[in-house]
Amino acid sequence: MSTTGSVGDTAPGSAEAAPPAPNATVATVATAATADSSTSETPSSVTAPPPSATTPAATSSASSPPSTTANAPSSSSNANANAKPTFLFSSESVTESHPDKLCDSISDAVLDACLSLDPSSRVSCETVAKTGVILLLGEITTSASVNYEQVIRDAVRDAGYDDPAKGLDYKTCNVIVALEEQSPDIAQCVDGTKPEEMGAGDTSVVFGYACGETPECMPLSHVLATRLSARLAAVRKDGTVDWMRPDGKVLVTLEYEHGNGKLGPVPKRVHSVVISAQHSEEVSNDKIAADLMEHVVGPVIPAHLRDEGTIYHLNPSGRFVIGGPHSDAGLTGRKPGVDTYGGWGSCGGGALSGKDATKVDRSGAYAARWIAKSLVANGYCHRCCVQISYAIGVPHPVAVNVDTYGTCTQKNGKGERDLVQLVEANFDLRPGCIVKDLDLKRPVMRKTAAYGHFGREEEEFKWEKVKDLSKV
Repeated sequence: MSTTGSVGDTAPGSAEAAPPAPNATVATVATAATADSSTSETPSSVTAPPPSATTPAATSSASSPPSTTANAPSSSSNANANAKPTFLFSSESVTESHPDKLCDSISDAVLDACLSLDPSSRVSCETVAKTGVILLLGEITTSASVNYEQVIRDAVRDAGYDDPAKGLDYKTCNVIVALEEQSPDIAQCVDGTKPEEMGAGDTSVVFGYACGETPECMPLSHVLATRLSARLAAVRKDGTVDWMRPDGKVLVTLEYEHGNGKLGPVPKRVHSVVISAQHSEEVSNDKIAADLMEHVVGPVIPAHLRDEGTIYHLNPSGRFVIGGPHSDAGLTGRKPGVDTYGGWGSCGGGALSGKDATKVDRSGAYAARWIAKSLVANGYCHRCCVQISYAIGVPHPVAVNVDTYGTCTQKNGKGERDLVQLVEANFDLRPGCIVKDLDLKRPVMRKTAAYGHFGREEEEFKWEKVKDLSKV
């Protein structure tokens, strides 16, 4: 196992190895790696080793990370001359307290505050965060009386920013609110007397994606990255890791094997894990790396996906005391890959958070995911990307496209060219009908702001409920 320091010599799959993460089901991975040369080479910079079973840990300051040489896997171990070609794919995620995610959470908290009092609220708001200041700006038309400053401070508090040393303090930060009403030019072409008459709130292109890699029909690289970032927040909140501060980011790289026939790529093993966790001043890099391996990586990444060639970069910069908005300005909508599919599929033209459902950037993206997941779950394909495009003020989509990447199964005699017709016959993609079918006037949007809008099984995420298409 190549790491920023080896944590004992436990082999993957042994009694002491971490249990598989829930709902992550993939093909069993061979013990030996068959990745390309980037898998077997020692990283140029491997830092912050946790204590190993054979080498006593050296006490180090957070500003002076120790180095170690990783053990590269043998090129001859279990070599398979007939192995299928493989490739590496990476997905990243961030904690709910990352500056950009903080801004997403604030924008969606404002949206929920409006929807809870006036379900017909029109909201399009962005948040900016920097040291000691939060700026909320945008357009809101609502009959609700909302104390925006209090909503903002509560969201900052919930993100864990309660001390200037963490980059922001909800009690003392400056809050600036710069809101106007929605343009009447937009309102007159969006509002209709009936839901089906409502035009799109903007010209937009949206995408939905699904695949058969996990029970959630989501890419495994994205699922693992998301779970790692959520785990960082969990161990901070429950006190398991007392040195951890709110900000954090992870990246997971998987080795994929080109599948047989029309299956598409198959996840084979975890190639590498990168975790950067904001920390207190006094903790050593040894302690950081050991705790991250024990309390974050171990409980999340299944043992059968890790082997002696897996690389771990744990706080590779060597120091991450200054974090949050103090370190980097935050802005709503700046993490589209984290919000959606981890870089798989395609990314639409607009962000998701801070927008009510008349904005098809959001509602259309939810509908596209609903379609993609339903096609995969009903067995029409193993992987697909759905594109829907809209013109402002026009109810019906301009175009709908389904791309199965060659994985169409011909179920019920439906070829890839037939799937668009199947979609249009079973999903009403007019914005007002999407809002009605997915119940998008509920004040549940803040929950989507962190750890992804898709692949979630909570009741609020109605676009994740598979529509029965088995008999069409």
